[in-house]
Amino acid sequence: MSFDTISVVGLGYIGLPTAAVFASRKINVIGVDISEHAVETINKGEIHIVEPDLDMVVHAAVKEGYLRAVMKPESADAFLIAVPTPFTEGNKPDLSFIRSACDAIAPVLSKGNLIVLESTSPVGATEKMADWLAEARPDLSFPQQSGEDSDVRIAHCPERVLPGNVLYELVHNDRVIGGMTQKCSELAAKLYNVFLDGECVITNSRTAELAKLTENSFRDVNIAFANELSLICDEQGVNVRELISLANRHPRVNILSPGAGVGGHCIAVDPWFIVDSSPDTAKLIRTARNVNDYKPMWVVSKIKDLIKTMENPVVAYLGLSFKANIDDLRESPSLQIVEEMEKEQCGKILVVEPNISVLPPVLKQSALTDLETAMKKSDILVVLVKHKEFVSNREKIISAKGKLLDFIGLVE
Repeated sequence: MSFDTISVVGLGYIGLPTAAVFASRKINVIGVDISEHAVETINKGEIHIVEPDLDMVVHAAVKEGYLRAVMKPESADAFLIAVPTPFTEGNKPDLSFIRSACDAIAPVLSKGNLIVLESTSPVGATEKMADWLAEARPDLSFPQQSGEDSDVRIAHCPERVLPGNVLYELVHNDRVIGGMTQKCSELAAKLYNVFLDGECVITNSRTAELAKLTENSFRDVNIAFANELSLICDEQGVNVRELISLANRHPRVNILSPGAGVGGHCIAVDPWFIVDSSPDTAKLIRTARNVNDYKPMWVVSKIKDLIKTMENPVVAYLGLSFKANIDDLRESPSLQIVEEMEKEQCGKILVVEPNISVLPPVLKQSALTDLETAMKKSDILVVLVKHKEFVSNREKIISAKGKLLDFIGLVE
């Protein structure tokens, strides 16, 4: 089977780069999104997110006619679903976006199609997706019904890229391909090999789902160790970064650097999917999540302690995204910290976030400003994200008139 047309459902931080990379290989790509703004922006050859070099790839793909965006799915040879999978109250997985994507593509499916779920998902989500599609299209057969002889092939291939380096990692990282049958896996591997320099490693859908959750849970546990060390060091009057530097001189120790918390759609979310499916067994994973979820509130307490010593201070928060040099605010501990400080109503709040032009609606009492203004006007500078703009102005930030609270190691 050849892939003449590929549909990518969800044109966010993963879907749009994926669509653009396929289109750069001279494949016709139809991007689908429910956001009219995203669709209009992409069809003008522009992008609605921040990702290095993505604007050039999208512009070329649209100009050459290989990429276009729509709000309603159309027929294609393969469908990649890259929609959000957040969690609800009580940290329960929310698969409603996947269900909506299934409802949207079901009417245009045909025999021979491949459907790949890229969204990070709890174990069993790919099978649920197959059941939803089978319910919507009883005229077609699916792997859970007909095995290797199914009309439609279904697989899970989780994304595993780093924001800020997505285009490189999409092409060069290995991909885990979890088909519901061997033929499903083989067809999915053929699809990704259109652009992949890395290896397609084949397994089943459940193992592929758990592999992605495991990768991010491993990172979460390691970050939690560093964050908990920072709390202990604060109690003991020890410089945590000096401590970690000394400990890391051991040939088999590599402790990470603590921060203001853990954000993003992956590390801050994925471990809860494991906890939800194995609540009595995932003790360490749950504890790590609790440690990292607590860290922003600890940061808030430190800011409040300093504010108490001043009268109506101006406080500038440097960084709002969940990690350095991107505009992604999803599950951002920095955003949570500023939200909490708004609730406290103690001092005027300035926010410096060079990757956005407008503050999110949840911040109603803060003002977005530039670094120079913040350094001139602030009584307190709170460093929450290690953006390159802050690193390059490190000496200016240190020598600014305001008191400095550095939670990410800008001053080392």
